[in-house]
Amino acid sequence: MIQKIDDILSEAQTDLDAVSSPDQLEQFRIKYLGSKGLTKQMMTWIKDIPKEQKRDFGQKANAARQSIESSFKDKKSNLGASTGPAKSKKPQLDITEPGFKPQLGRKHVITQTVDELLDVFGRMGFDVETGPETEDEYHNFVALNIPEQHPARDPLDNFYLTDPNGENPFLMRSQTSTVQIRTMEKVQPPVRIVSTGRVYRPDEHDATHYSMFHQIEGLYVDKNVTMADLKTTLIQFAHAYWGPDTEIKLVPSYFPFTEPSAELYIKMDFGDGPEWMEVGGCGMVDPAVFKHVGYDPEEWTGFAFGLGIERLAMRKYDIKDIRWLFENDTRFLRQF
Repeated sequence: MIQKIDDILSEAQTDLDAVSSPDQLEQFRIKYLGSKGLTKQMMTWIKDIPKEQKRDFGQKANAARQSIESSFKDKKSNLGASTGPAKSKKPQLDITEPGFKPQLGRKHVITQTVDELLDVFGRMGFDVETGPETEDEYHNFVALNIPEQHPARDPLDNFYLTDPNGENPFLMRSQTSTVQIRTMEKVQPPVRIVSTGRVYRPDEHDATHYSMFHQIEGLYVDKNVTMADLKTTLIQFAHAYWGPDTEIKLVPSYFPFTEPSAELYIKMDFGDGPEWMEVGGCGMVDPAVFKHVGYDPEEWTGFAFGLGIERLAMRKYDIKDIRWLFENDTRFLRQF
């Protein structure tokens, strides 16, 4: 049996010397070092060896296995080949083929619009403030001079998170005007800020209404601020954002937190000819709001405006239906 070990060792060396390719090296590995290879078989012979020779046989077999493994590794290193199946000699990558540009994502049209709006108002001297989407009734209604029985506070017209009849209940904010209050509570005038964010109202979905949408809120508080300053700011904004030929108009309206108040309209073409579309409200800050935040209404005046971002985007990009902005149809989104 010991002679057979020497024969296998000699045969392995001869076979290994003849190896010249990864394929041949793999065949060598299978024959000698595989799970059914000759080195494994050698170890099974020990049961037939006389007891007094078992130790010498075991040492001889282990030495032969180690020698074959060492020689195999040296050969593998010299060939630079793997022990797996032979690889094709053809190139795995045709470097002459033109490359493919990766499909990168892009900003949603609403995000693009927000960035553009902040840029316009930033150049007009407005700072940016933010506030929570989950609000308490005080900041969403009370501090904005919206009385308890006002229709805007109806539970059917809001997304309340706690009992609307409880003490200072929480709800999803219905307007970004809440940021005005939170800003004035911590900052002394003069104040010139804008804020953008999501607001929530249970509106029925149609071409111009959605239950979750975005607003940009503006507030300017200083001495001797007038309605003329508000109108001038909105005209400058409209011309900077949509172009110098943009037509706008202010229509008298009523909001509890501004007096006098107006709605801002811009002319849009929905396919059946141009028509006026309301994009937000504005007005002079009501003195009652100043009293809630500790401002002296005899010393300070200011204006505020809130504009629907979706409607601004629709006017600029000629989008006919607000619902398209939330359907995540890539055919639509790739246009912007």
